Amino acid sequence: MADDKLYEILGVSRNAGDNEIKKQYRKLAKEFHPDKNPEAGEKFKEISYAYEILSDPKKRQLYDRVGLKGLQEGGHHEGDDLFSSLFSGGGLFGGFGGFGGGGSRRRQRGEDTVYPLKVTLEDLYNGKTSKLQLSKNVVCSQCSGKGSKNGQPAEKCPACNGCGLKITYRAIGPGMVQQVQSACCDCRGSGEIIKEKDRCTTCKGKKVCNETKTLEVHVDKGMKDNQKIILRGEGDQQPDIETGDVVIVLQQKAHERFERNGNDLHMKHTVSLTEALCGFSFVVHHLDKRDLLIKHPAGQVIKPGDVKVVSGEGMPMYKNPFEKGQLYITFTIKFPDNHFAAEPVLKNLESILGPRPDFTVPDGEHVEEVDLLEYNPHERNSDSANRGEVYASDDEDHSHGRGMQCVPQ
Repeated sequence: MADDKLYEILGVSRNAGDNEIKKQYRKLAKEFHPDKNPEAGEKFKEISYAYEILSDPKKRQLYDRVGLKGLQEGGHHEGDDLFSSLFSGGGLFGGFGGFGGGGSRRRQRGEDTVYPLKVTLEDLYNGKTSKLQLSKNVVCSQCSGKGSKNGQPAEKCPACNGCGLKITYRAIGPGMVQQVQSACCDCRGSGEIIKEKDRCTTCKGKKVCNETKTLEVHVDKGMKDNQKIILRGEGDQQPDIETGDVVIVLQQKAHERFERNGNDLHMKHTVSLTEALCGFSFVVHHLDKRDLLIKHPAGQVIKPGDVKVVSGEGMPMYKNPFEKGQLYITFTIKFPDNHFAAEPVLKNLESILGPRPDFTVPDGEHVEEVDLLEYNPHERNSDSANRGEVYASDDEDHSHGRGMQCVPQ
């Protein structure tokens, strides 16, 4: 009786064509992929291995002829190379988990493609959907990734003997030789070569074609600078290799008003001395275009560097956007410019703020009144340099005087 186990796993008939097998595999792989269905890991392994065998004409032919049991009992005499590719480690199907063996062979995976995405603080506060247009390689649909016309198999590269690598030696010193390993330039590291007359007319034997695709990138509320958004399976495709991901890295632009610290927002606001003493009101234009009315009552003095908080007006929390951090406002005071107020005005200020402390000028010859000037660090350095030059000049004069003494005869 024919062994239909692998056909049953994919849900296709024994007479199913290559396109039907491929279509059914993609459908099942999406349904049972561990990223989407973590509980179906073993099922996904069975599906992947069944497809690995039934999608290869030689492997499928051998399986149809001897079945799983026949292969285990000695059907591998049909070809040691083919058998070793089906069975790894001596167990049934290479110890494939779904068929009763040990650890499974993991399918080789392609590299991820990383793209930076510039976003504003408004984007991270409100959320945003961006469209990203990228150019990537896809498996050639004309030859199904074979690279040749009519599915003709590729030949082993004679230059590297099918290993995809070349080893060269170069002298780096007397009696010293360095071994250098590099990808074979004839087959570009694939280990296979397709004759020019047999190459696919669409991909020119490269097995992949370039296409432009537009992807939607969803920036969720509360995401942060350098956070990654992963688009599964959207990387460059290669035949018989699991497609890598596209990784979007968010890069936040600097904001003119707010600074972010975790889920909190920080800003600075300057008030006049009058406002600091008598109270004030002002409006903050928030990141979602709301206007927050901030009031501070009279009688509560604001001092330079004071920090006040507006609760619940920070950044929304990632995956919990109805909860928000805090908004912190640091105040600076703008003092009035220098002016000579009339004595009555000063008296009025003293009556409100409190009198200036009494001061008695001391007597004696040791008392000297000096001027209090504006500090300028550049002028100070310049004065010091000038004083140094004066002292240096005096030293030079003295040294010259000493140098001109008469020498005894």
